[in-house]
Amino acid sequence: MQEHMPSQAQELICINVDKVYDWIVKEMSFDISPTGAITFPGVTAATDLTGAIVTCRVIPAATNPIVILNRENRQFSIDGSTVCLQHLNIQKNFILTIIVTLPNGTMFTSAEIPVSRCEQVTLCAPKGTDVEILYTDLDCFVCTTGSLTVGTGTAAGTITFSALTITVAVCQSIQSTFPVTVEFLATFCEPRADLPFTCPTAVRPQQCPVIFPTVG
Repeated sequence: MQEHMPSQAQELICINVDKVYDWIVKEMSFDISPTGAITFPGVTAATDLTGAIVTCRVIPAATNPIVILNRENRQFSIDGSTVCLQHLNIQKNFILTIIVTLPNGTMFTSAEIPVSRCEQVTLCAPKGTDVEILYTDLDCFVCTTGSLTVGTGTAAGTITFSALTITVAVCQSIQSTFPVTVEFLATFCEPRADLPFTCPTAVRPQQCPVIFPTVG
């Protein structure tokens, strides 16, 4: 006899969500060339930088990582229709740190270096929508360093690079969103069955009859 499963309950419900008005994925890369002495806590005038390896690290700024500088309406003709989109000027703020590693493994990390770059993006992002940027990849590498010089006197605790160039590569997901309340017919979820569990049987350690006990 076939067993009939009970029908799942459905209900018309409302839920608060973020409506996505537009969404693009974009790559960006730019170079940074810090000049002048850069502070490196722990570095002294006696520090020998011969053979040092220079690397970097970049993260979004903790405060105002994204700033919309301007939002301008522009008309575009797409597939024969006129569409009003928004031309955005976006400022992205990052924190860069430089790591100098000596041949003996000693590492010196620079003070945080704030970096800002601006970018123009065209989206359906009318006034009132939020523009959210998620970095799917954010990395940097040191292209050139030139010679490294340890500061002395009033410049103690610093390193000066004669030709430092750092490249930052960004993969970003950009969305324009606005909170809305939507209505739909939903089927309620049911809990899954608990996984079966049994106590393990007693296990005896394997013996070594070849060496013990000895046979008389």
